[in-house]
Amino acid sequence: MEADPHPDLMDQIARLGLEPTRPLVVCDADEVLFSFMAAFERFLHGRGLYYVWRSYALFGNIRRRADGAALEQAEIRELIAAFYVTHIETLEPVPGAATALRALSRRAAILVLTNLPPHHVAARGRALERHGLPYPVLGNTGGKGPAMRCVTGRVRAPVYFVDDSPHHHASVATHAAAVVRIHFVAERRLAGLVAPAAESHYRIDTWYAARAVIEADLARRGP
Repeated sequence: MEADPHPDLMDQIARLGLEPTRPLVVCDADEVLFSFMAAFERFLHGRGLYYVWRSYALFGNIRRRADGAALEQAEIRELIAAFYVTHIETLEPVPGAATALRALSRRAAILVLTNLPPHHVAARGRALERHGLPYPVLGNTGGKGPAMRCVTGRVRAPVYFVDDSPHHHASVATHAAAVVRIHFVAERRLAGLVAPAAESHYRIDTWYAARAVIEADLARRGP
């Protein structure tokens, strides 16, 4: 069983001032709101590396151009850390995200729940605002189920979770089973490497379709 969120995250959730009767859409950032893999692949090429697109995982797929050897986990963690230092505010938005969430915000509150070190959260918020996505950002670590349990404990209305990771869908299913879970992978090459998350309710990879599903579910539930 995953532990409770860090006390700092619980305090952030408490300060959100969520309206208990207002529906809530909780979105991941990378490959949901931002095009992470396209930028990360260019970053790899600049360092003599490449991505082989054989599975839905960074480990085993990042290789050295010189000899084709796969990088170790520790090397990948260092790469990701370096990438975020220089690129967290330059990622391009996923097409349709701003339009869809702006429409949904007329009916629901919007929240971004992203797995990032605390020192990157402010930069992620600035990047979101720059692209017409001015929503609160929570920096999480580990599975997102415990954080979603804390969030849903403050809301009596429908809650929707949009994320690219099957691991996070499983975590949310365990800790906040009533949440409607949408498995969303914006990068087409990556989407083709992963089956719909077993613990998700929908597999949708465009914001036009995600908005339609959420709006239809809200309409079905009534005011």
